[in-house]
Amino acid sequence: MTQDLLAPVLTRIDAGLDQSVERLVDVLRIPSISTDPKYAPDVRRAAEWMAGQLTEIGFDAAVRDAKKHPMVVGHFKGPEGAPHLLYYGHYDVQPADPYELWDSDPFEPKIVEAERGKRIVARGAVDDKGQVMTFIEAFRAWIAVHGTLPIDVTVLLEGEEESGSESLEPFLNAHKDELKADACMVCDTGMWSVDQPAISYMLRGIVSTEVKITGPSRDLHSGMYGGGVINPINLLAKILGDFHDETGRIKIEDFYEDVLPVGENELKQWEGLGFDEEAFLKEVGLEVSGGEEGYSALERLWARPTLDVNGITGGYQDPGGKTVIAAEASAKITCRLVPDQDPEKIIEGLKKFVEDRLPKGYTLEIVYSEGFPALRVPTDSDYLRAAQAGLRDEYDRDALLIGMGGSIPAAGSIRNILGLDSLLVGFGLEDDRVHSPNEKFEMVCFHRGIRSNAAIMARLAELA
Repeated sequence: MTQDLLAPVLTRIDAGLDQSVERLVDVLRIPSISTDPKYAPDVRRAAEWMAGQLTEIGFDAAVRDAKKHPMVVGHFKGPEGAPHLLYYGHYDVQPADPYELWDSDPFEPKIVEAERGKRIVARGAVDDKGQVMTFIEAFRAWIAVHGTLPIDVTVLLEGEEESGSESLEPFLNAHKDELKADACMVCDTGMWSVDQPAISYMLRGIVSTEVKITGPSRDLHSGMYGGGVINPINLLAKILGDFHDETGRIKIEDFYEDVLPVGENELKQWEGLGFDEEAFLKEVGLEVSGGEEGYSALERLWARPTLDVNGITGGYQDPGGKTVIAAEASAKITCRLVPDQDPEKIIEGLKKFVEDRLPKGYTLEIVYSEGFPALRVPTDSDYLRAAQAGLRDEYDRDALLIGMGGSIPAAGSIRNILGLDSLLVGFGLEDDRVHSPNEKFEMVCFHRGIRSNAAIMARLAELA
């Protein structure tokens, strides 16, 4: 019966696609950059916009103040006895720098023609405003056609996902009862290809930190002191280069102690996916891969931990030269973690690694550090099977179960605090330039993402 109700909803989605795109353009214009305090008013404006959309279609929705940036919470009561889904997403975005590498203003969305048809180019197009709008537009169509939704829905949107989610866990703890549900839907992941849906069941965790090394009491003239003191920038560069051995293995003590090997059956499944490593590298202008020797590309991307330097600061940075030996140097570092690795243990190991290599009189400061463990989602739940069935209805093929190299700390927090497993169903593509200039979202993925969310709701309703 629910499938009979779905058909007019899909017709409504197709007929209203232009209006759905217009609404997406509206929210993409808001520069909701959560990591930069000067954009705090825009972050709130984006939260109010999202709450307004939910209220407009019949949700009891509001902007809720949090420690840093606000949350958006909305509720819609479906039929008695229907499953209750918590839909999570984020409305904040990454900074758009470097602006000069964008083909257009990152906060003035452009719809352009490309090989797959039209695409929308803007910061946040796919991460995560576009994907959030796939389920909001699906809700809109269901309610417009039937006056209700086929399931109970709670929506939770945060404004700090791109800046550490400092407020999320306190908010979840404070609102446990209000956010109770049967499962959580997260649309912040990707597909295997434009016509091959996927559900992610593995997420790497993350440790993020900044280390600062200080030596001399002030910046020094490189002629008067060069050769007579240890340069903090040179020292930091040497330590950073020493993190990996010649095989790509990380040299921090006990870094791999809790890493479990991937099972033989799982490896065979990954081999059957037909991952094209050459094309993967070519898309970013490279020919040679990196990482640990002795592992396949998908193992390195999904099931092996990493350590990467994300930024280095020290000395004079403006145009021209300034002949100084800087008093200090710093580096921002992230480690992607796999199941069973403890973020706190990794941070302590990294700290000790640096401290052990400092000369007498040189000091280490950990400017900040935060971490979230990796996540594995059960693949045998009724809710995941319902999501698979909904994707099959839309794409006429089975969704692949895949790993994901990135991290969604919220999924772990939602499981640990609310006790909910997440359905990691996303519609992004590998070449969407997430966190990079010219981020984009294919219109076909946006359109079918809306249809898929509608179809998944219909299948979830059958679990009543």
